This record gives sequence, C-alpha cells and structure tokens, in this order.
Amino acid sequence: MALQETIEQTVTGLGYDLVEIERTAGGLLRVTIDLPYQPGVDQFINAEDCEKVTRQLQFVLEVEGADYARLEVSSPGIDRPLRHEKDFERFVGELVDLTLKAPIGVAASAGTTVSANRKKFRGTLERVELAEGQFGWQIVWSDEPAVKPGQKVSKNRIPAPLQALGFTLDEIAQARLAPVVDFKGRKPKLVANKPTEN
Repeated sequence: MALQETIEQTVTGLGYDLVEIERTAGGLLRVTIDLPYQPGVDQFINAEDCEKVTRQLQFVLEVEGADYARLEVSSPGIDRPLRHEKDFERFVGELVDLTLKAPIGVAASAGTTVSANRKKFRGTLERVELAEGQFGWQIVWSDEPAVKPGQKVSKNRIPAPLQALGFTLDEIAQARLAPVVDFKGRKPKLVANKPTEN
C-alpha cells in the first residue's frame, strides 16, 4: 500500500481529517491533521490529538516498513492550507491568501487597477452561483492601505472600491487561510460581508 494511502486510512480511522503530508530530504515525515468540520462548532487540534495519531502512525509505519527518520504530527495552524472543495466550503467568508498558477492576464484585468501580471491575492473567500445549481468561487478584496495604529483617517476620504476575481480550484497553485493574529479580542474587519448559507 502507498505511504499516502496508509497514512490517510490511519488518520481518518482515528476520526481526524488529513490536511497534508510532507517529506523532507532529511527523512522528516510531517503529517498535518484537523478535526472533521461541523458547522457552527469551533474545534481545534490539541497535543493529545497529535500524540494519539503519532503513536498509531508509528505502529502502522513500522508494520508497513516505511522509510523515515522522524515523524511529526501537527495541527494545520493559523495559516491552514486549503486543498479540497470541502476546505473551501468550510472557510467561506474567511480571509484567505491565494496564489494562482498563472497571472490573471490582460483580459481579466481590463477596466480594473489590477496588474495583468498579478498572481497573489488576499481577500474574502466567497461562493457564487454561476447558473441553476452551478457554483463557483471568488475572492473579494480592496486595495485600501491598512490604517496604522494612531493614524487619523479623514471622514471625507473615498474608500478604495471592492474588487472580485472568480477562479476554479484547477487555477490555484496555493491557497491558505490568511494568518490573522488577534491580540486584543477584536475580529479583523473583512472587506466584504460574510455571505449567508443557502
């Protein structure tokens, strides 16, 4: 059985989701796990979850004769990668960093202030209805510069317009949750309203 398949079966068998597997040249095998998504419930991986999966994987990988020097099991962290359709569905309305495989091109940037060579975007992830029962994805952002602490902002200043870019999962090189650290208990202001669930 392939290593990826063995790890995935072990992780899902213990009741977790496999986020990613990474192998390094030094023999490190890094496995990232998460709890299955339950709408309306904030759940986080803790040290006991990682320990439980580590023990089981060590046993299974020894039986399978897998070649690795060190095993590391961890949570996805605040910059969790988004890889599958279900990841995008789970994080609709969240701030994400998106890198496309190719620049958006002249046609997509026509009539906007976005460079045709741009591949990286940070904005709110939205699911949009394309046609009857057909859904797609878009990212919405504003190129408004961030306000620095203590900086005064004129009430007469015209805010930068919102911009949107539609994409398919095949066009993405990398997508992650934007790492937003919240030390003061305030939530970051998103550039677009969080869409309601249908």
